[in-house]
Order: sequence, then C-alpha cells, then structure tokens
Amino acid sequence: MPNTVLTVEDLSVTFALHDSEVHAVRDMNFTLTESEILAVVGESGSGKSQAFLSIMGLLARNGRATGKAMLGDINLVGMNKSQLDAYRGKDIAMIFQDPMTSLNPSLRVRTQLAEVLVKHRGFDKDKAIRAAIEMLERVGIPEPAKRANAFPHELSGGMRQRVMIAMALLCQPKILIADEPTTALDVTVQAQMLDLFKSLTQDFGTALVLITHDLGVVAGVADRMMVMYGGRAVEKGKVDDLFYDPRHPYTLGLLHSTPHIAHRAARLDPIQGLPPSLEHLPKGCSFNPRCAFRFERCLIERPPLTPTGEGREKACFYEGELSYEKVA
Repeated sequence: MPNTVLTVEDLSVTFALHDSEVHAVRDMNFTLTESEILAVVGESGSGKSQAFLSIMGLLARNGRATGKAMLGDINLVGMNKSQLDAYRGKDIAMIFQDPMTSLNPSLRVRTQLAEVLVKHRGFDKDKAIRAAIEMLERVGIPEPAKRANAFPHELSGGMRQRVMIAMALLCQPKILIADEPTTALDVTVQAQMLDLFKSLTQDFGTALVLITHDLGVVAGVADRMMVMYGGRAVEKGKVDDLFYDPRHPYTLGLLHSTPHIAHRAARLDPIQGLPPSLEHLPKGCSFNPRCAFRFERCLIERPPLTPTGEGREKACFYEGELSYEKVA
C-alpha cells in the first residue's frame, strides 16, 4: 500500500481587510499518497490556489493559515520562511501558471536549475549543471545542453514549462503542486505536459496536486478529484466516480459546461449565475443561489462534507437522483 506523504487537517485561510475578514478556504481535509495525482477543481475564486499557497508559506502578507499540513510528522502550517526553506524545493515543490514570471529573465536556464541542487543537495556548480542538463533531457527538451545555456525568453512557452517541471523535480520531492500548469499552452503541448506529469510521478514516486478549472485536463490523468466551491470542498472521490456519477449539483454543472470533442453537437450549458463573493457568502449552502435542486433546508443550513460511499464525500443535503434535464 502506498505511503501517505501529506495529511491536511482543518486547513483554513483568512485574509484581513481594512474592515473585515475574507475566509478564502474553510476546513479543508485530505490525504495524498506517493505517486498519486489529485486534481483540485473549481471556478476562479473557489480557494484552490490559496489553499496550496498557504501550505507552501506563500500567502500574501495579510493572509493567515490555520490547521495542519503534515509532511510526515512536520506541520508546514505556521512555519516561518527560514524553517520552510528546509522543505521547499527539497520535499515539496510548486509549479506556477506562468513560467515566464517564475523564471529569472536575466539568468541562463542552467544557472537557475543548478541553484536548486547547490542549495538543497550540496552539489558543486559543475556537478549541478550536469545534473540539470540530464533532467532537461528527461522532461523531453531537445538539445538540452544548448537549451540550458539559453535565457528564458529564448524558449517557447512549452519549453519554459518543461524547465519549471525539471527545476521542481531536481531534488525528487515527495510532493509536486502544479497550479494551472497548462492554461497558457496550446492543446498539443497541453497533452504532452499531462503525459509528462503522469510518467514522472510513476518514475519518481512523486505525488502530484493538479490545480485546474479545466475538467478536460483531469480526465485520464488524475486518480482522485476534489471539487471546491466558495472556499470549501463540496465533493471528493475517484475521478471516474465523479465523472460518471456526480453527486453534488455543482460537480454536475461543471461536467455539463465542459466541451466534449466526441459530441460536437451536444449543447454546452454553463452554470447559471456567478460564483459567490467570499466576503459575503450566502446563508446556508453557498451554491444554493445557482442550484436547481435546492430546497428549504439548503437556504438555512450549511451542509457538512459527509461520506456517500467508498472513498466518496459530498456536501449536499439533496439525496435524490441528479438529473441534468432539471439543470437545463
């Protein structure tokens, strides 16, 4: 049985404003095992990125995280920068949405990659550069020695993303967090990136968290999925279970607002309404203003996340069959 590499318990993220507080993430709980790919999905503003930025200690200055993110017996939540630096890059790494803003434009690729190994593995510069070139080759960059000598602006978007993946994997971390890693890439490069993620998690035993709003990215890549709405997880389970038998109306809405190439004539129906303001969440279930299945209880009480079968949970009071015709 795979080992658990991360256990998150009651993780909450709050941002202080001049006259109020915004609860960006509320009571998140999940585990992550080695070689597993967990997809975290939801619309913009649902709290996906802030949850994992808090684990990495990268919240904005007015942000505060509470709860636990246990890397073995080490709680990452609440650590200061110097404490976290012992784990970031070495045991847990993050790939951001736009590699151009993550790479230093004034330094050659080899210098930026080698720095990780010098800092965390104690390599000398020459050994670190050789290892960096080997990793560039492993992530599928042609002529890796030549590309290592380039500046970031001399590489395509797909190559820059591969450089970021190589940098994140150099120390063979236990956990890799990828925040919207394919958004800025064309469709063919997206497919290459996702295949690369899948093969590298198997090769290195690294657990991957894939943060995305695109369910097309999730299918065929992730093992489990956590759906977020209004700062909370509203459904969790295996990807196939959630795709073929969604039990939360929001998950159903996401699926039916996703284009399907195999069904070009199929109607594309977006979820009606807008995501809620995290500063002024509706009373009761946060999804109730947009939900076709709501009833009186949904307007008063906030549903807890409860088990609905083996490895499945949902935060919804509705127990009937979810019919897309009712949504449409």
